[in-house]
Amino acid sequence: MLFARVAGPAGPENRARIHFTPGPRWFGPERPIRRVHGDASMFIGGLSALLLQSLHPLAMAAVAAHSGYRGDPWGRLQRTSTFLAVTTYGTAEDAERAVARVRAVHERVAGVTEEGEAYRAADPHLLEWVHVAEVESFLRAHQRFGAAPLDGAGCDGYLADAARVALALGAVDPPRDRAALAERLAAYRPELRSTREAREAARFLLLRPPLPLAARGPYAVLAANAVALLPPWARELLGLPSLPLVERMCVRPAGHALTGAIRWALHSGPRA
Repeated sequence: MLFARVAGPAGPENRARIHFTPGPRWFGPERPIRRVHGDASMFIGGLSALLLQSLHPLAMAAVAAHSGYRGDPWGRLQRTSTFLAVTTYGTAEDAERAVARVRAVHERVAGVTEEGEAYRAADPHLLEWVHVAEVESFLRAHQRFGAAPLDGAGCDGYLADAARVALALGAVDPPRDRAALAERLAAYRPELRSTREAREAARFLLLRPPLPLAARGPYAVLAANAVALLPPWARELLGLPSLPLVERMCVRPAGHALTGAIRWALHSGPRA
């Protein structure tokens, strides 16, 4: 059921095509990006990335006006997860087609914020922000909740791998190691602020997710850990609480238990 929610109705067919179609790949089986993107920690990292990305007013305006994340949140998740899977594990030909589709969508997304600032989804500066927020969150989640956290060289290798996808999407100079990532994140700080759209997105993601009642408890654990993963300044901008003792004693252990359960669910059985 979890796989069906994340991958969508075409999930089994996509999985077979992505993993079993012969041909060269962008990333070999030994590359760190495969370890990070295949781990259950991505559930926490992905939600944390969405919260962090929302703090750029131009990127958030584009999402609020064009993505339909409220009306079709599962569809958006399924498209994103399929893109990550294709570019990480699929053939080079499939990855190039997936990138071309996303670039075509970006070219059609443009508008003006409530403050009168123009935005374009294809803007390399905005593309780089989305990428920086993603890899920062994915890597931070993997190092905290991953089954096999990376060493220093592995972390830099992951960022170098992910930069290849960002370049293909139109970013100009994505960070390729941890030092460059920290520098780039700091460079974006003056542009970030808490807008009405960002606060509404946070409320939707954290308090009003489109889930059945039985799933609300596990999702609350995921959401609490996604918030705890954010840099302190990002939490402050979004008005989210910081309770270090509670997080260390309760939230983080629950996050380890949840990611362990997800890992077991997704990798047990003959189809794994």
